[in-house]
This record gives sequence, structure tokens and C-alpha cells, in this order.
Amino acid sequence: MAGAPTVASLFAQRVVIGVGDLAVSNNTQITLSTYALGSCVAVAVYDAQAKVAGVLHLMLPDSQLSPDKAAAQPAMFADTGLPLLFRSLIGLKAERARLRVFVAGGACVLTGPDSFKIGDRNVRATLDYLARQRFAVPSPAVGGTVNRTLHLEVGSGTLTLKTPTATESFSLAG
Repeated sequence: MAGAPTVASLFAQRVVIGVGDLAVSNNTQITLSTYALGSCVAVAVYDAQAKVAGVLHLMLPDSQLSPDKAAAQPAMFADTGLPLLFRSLIGLKAERARLRVFVAGGACVLTGPDSFKIGDRNVRATLDYLARQRFAVPSPAVGGTVNRTLHLEVGSGTLTLKTPTATESFSLAG
């Protein structure tokens, strides 16, 4: 019957990653989602062979801004959240050499001047870390003035990026 749901779609689940949090999964029925990225940055990572995915929604570039907060919530900061994301992926049998990385966010969504430039600083801290670790980030969707929402399907590696005016989908599977 046309339009009838598939069995797989009936059991599909969404895991929502909040600000300063991360999630990893090897459950092919899961979609990892994070919403309303303004100055925050999302890092989506996928291993197509192991079918392991992870998403980090970081809020600030440097844990030295609040060491106590970083100890309690390391995913809030680029310098503590990124290593935690990659350790978590490896813990689910992802292999470093197979990981594909996508970065989104870091916008300036304030109506007035942004003297702190948090979005820019988040992007720089994230891309610098990934470069030091030798991860390629071929087409980051960063900067600008619009918020973004990201969905990563664990089973397929399909990443969907939504802005107020557009929706793009592409594959991190290779």
C-alpha cells in the first residue's frame, strides 16, 4: 500500500542532543538530532562500516572559562567535548581512519554587535582541534547569521541540515 509506513520506520527513534551535550550510537534505528544552533557548534561524526555515529553540541570554546562546569559537563566546551566525542565513538568500535566529520553552527544571531564573537571562537576552536587531530572537514556549514538544525541517521549516515530558508541532505557514508 502506497504511503504505508515500513516496519523499520515504526521503530525509528530520535535522540535529541541538547546544548552542551553529546550522544553516540550504533543503533541503526536512531537519528541523532540537535536543534537551533546559533553561536553553538555541532560536530557530527560517522563511521559507515561500523554504523556508528555521534553528535556534539558545544557551547563555548575553552573549558578554562569555567573549570568546574567543564568537570561536570565536558561536552559544553570544544577542548573537552571533542576528545570525549571521539573516545565515545571509539568505544563503540568506530575506527579513527574511517570517521567522516561535519561541522555546523557558529553563527552570529545577535541583532547588535557581538563583541565576544562566541560563534567565531567556537568555530576556530573546533576546526583547530580537528586539524591538529588530522580530521578533514571538507564543507563546514559555519558562520553567517542564521540558526541551523542537524539530523544524522545512524543506519545510513544521511545528514540533514536545516536553516530557516533551506534544507540540505547529504551522506557522511562516503
